[in-house]
Amino acid sequence: MRRGSVACPGLVATEFTGFHGPRTPEQSAATAIRLATLPGGGPTGSCFEDDGVFPW
Repeated sequence: MRRGSVACPGLVATEFTGFHGPRTPEQSAATAIRLATLPGGGPTGSCFEDDGVFPW
């Protein structure tokens, strides 16, 4: 069984947030792209942000 991971995009300036937020959609997509392109056997079962694993 393969375990999943989640990515925390941060507060993104989009229509949903009324364009309030310090991050652009492009900045926030970087973590999701990094996770999506990891080789098989990469880290799983964690919440990731720009700097790595989100401590929660």
